[in-house]
Amino acid sequence: MARLTIPPVVKMPVEAQATDTLRDSIVNGTIPAGARITEIQLSQQLNLSRATIRTALHQLAKEGLLNLVPYTGWTVLSLSARDVWELYTLRSAVERLAAQLVATSINSAKSSRLNWAFEGLVKECKRGIPARVAEADFALHKTIIQMADHTRLASQYALIEQQIRMYIRSSDALITEISAIIDQHRPIVDSILSGDVEASGHLSEQHNLTEGRKLSEHIERLEARAEAAKAPAAPAKKTATAKKDKNARRPK
Repeated sequence: MARLTIPPVVKMPVEAQATDTLRDSIVNGTIPAGARITEIQLSQQLNLSRATIRTALHQLAKEGLLNLVPYTGWTVLSLSARDVWELYTLRSAVERLAAQLVATSINSAKSSRLNWAFEGLVKECKRGIPARVAEADFALHKTIIQMADHTRLASQYALIEQQIRMYIRSSDALITEISAIIDQHRPIVDSILSGDVEASGHLSEQHNLTEGRKLSEHIERLEARAEAAKAPAAPAKKTATAKKDKNARRPK
């Protein structure tokens, strides 16, 4: 009997499954940024014990996707302009180094892997499904990190990679022409494939800085509007006629 091409069944603890489900729901926006969630709510909806949910929530907090508010519950990370600034400045430094390391050590195996990741992004951009484009975008950057063969760099990237997934989804959403995402990444990929160390690092860094600033400025505008909406309206000035009418009605 011919061997069938069937993906292997991966056994995972229920806590890991709950963590993956909630993580994906946060990153893809199903659970919106800033939303308040509780153990009871999720336990009932997912039909899991509160202990299992609690374990998953604490793991997501370690990944920076959730914040625990005392006596209130959990809130989903909502990227502020400051958050975005911290992420894109950190990313630009880390991914610059990764791109340079890969360009230094590029070979046929790494070239094939990088081309495969880039073609995956091209394919998803042609399909035009935003969530899948964002995941393919992240996958390309993660591939470069992994191919750097730098254990400590990879471990530091892992600390913020889930926040980066949210960041990329928000950043890509600002791009009106989806083909621009391909144009942004092609020069980085080409420079790495050609072994141009300096160009690889520079282009990777500038890509992160440019797109990061755009997202940060966008969020700053949203934050300014939100603050303006909270401000109390100035009291209306009384007209001379109104004052006269009021005096006329005042009892003597």
